[in-house]
Amino acid sequence: MSPVGPVLPPPAGPLDARMAELADRRVPFVKATVVRVRRPASARPGDTALVLADGRIEGFVGGVCAEATVRVQALRTLRDGESLLLRISPREAADGAGEPVVEEGAVSVRNPCLSGGELEIFLEPLRPAPRVLVFGESPIARALLAFGPALGYGITPVPGAGALDADALVGAGAVVIASHGRDEERVLTAAVRAGVPYVGLVASPRRGAAVLTGLGHELDGEQRARVRTPAGLWIGARTPGEIALSILAEVVGVVRAVRAPQAGTAEAAAEPAAETEAAVTEAAAAVPVTAVDPVCGMEVAVSESATPYSDAGGAARHWFCGTACREAYEQDPARHAAAGPS
Repeated sequence: MSPVGPVLPPPAGPLDARMAELADRRVPFVKATVVRVRRPASARPGDTALVLADGRIEGFVGGVCAEATVRVQALRTLRDGESLLLRISPREAADGAGEPVVEEGAVSVRNPCLSGGELEIFLEPLRPAPRVLVFGESPIARALLAFGPALGYGITPVPGAGALDADALVGAGAVVIASHGRDEERVLTAAVRAGVPYVGLVASPRRGAAVLTGLGHELDGEQRARVRTPAGLWIGARTPGEIALSILAEVVGVVRAVRAPQAGTAEAAAEPAAETEAAVTEAAAAVPVTAVDPVCGMEVAVSESATPYSDAGGAARHWFCGTACREAYEQDPARHAAAGPS
């Protein structure tokens, strides 16, 4: 009997390498995996694609019509941070009105452009953990660092005030200063000017107010008001660990508020998101802007880099699920505008 060798994992494919690259650069994206197919359909179970924050799709989960639906729903999961099972069918939804049917953890969407088959696609948003920079070597600073693994946040120490330059602050969700007076002004000024969502100063109310007053020549009143001091929620904390817990609770509230649904604009959605850490918070917080294809009635994402569009037929720009609908519209814009989606 010949010996059995070790079972080796299959070699990483191009998408695996791409996912690793995006993760290393802290760029948010959605992994879309086909889990079930009802023929006729061009996709197969196991087909995978990545959906980026600007709507671009890398990989394959179906034709252009399926991609249009995947793009809209994937951008919503990227904002919400919750995985979703997406069911796409050319038939009417369960409510008979053609509107998406939302269940817990799943959504069913009618896509009239499909060739007759059905798809079920699992959408998994992969967003980098919020970065929390801690300046100082106090017991509270050490307690903050200890919470990092349990919370799943990227809580890292800042070796010195000189290390907090503009590049170091890009993409940071929070900066906590717990240095007991050492270089506080420099760090506060740099963090506020960089637009970090949460800037907290560990100090007594009296000393914190004095520090902010001393920054009057560096920061205006609105900027100084963004500094939270004493840092942390009031929970009666006394020990360094309790104070660190109160600070992180406040950080979580700010991070979640930044990622909550906000009003979007077509102009903002039209600009491709840069694949840098600076785009992380903005991409995760933005509500995807959508439009209705005037030919087939599908909901599509508004994205100049990923969605076909046309300026024919008037001042308003129209967006389409694919080039076939765009070509049909451009042959007679007035007819489609008057009749509405079919």
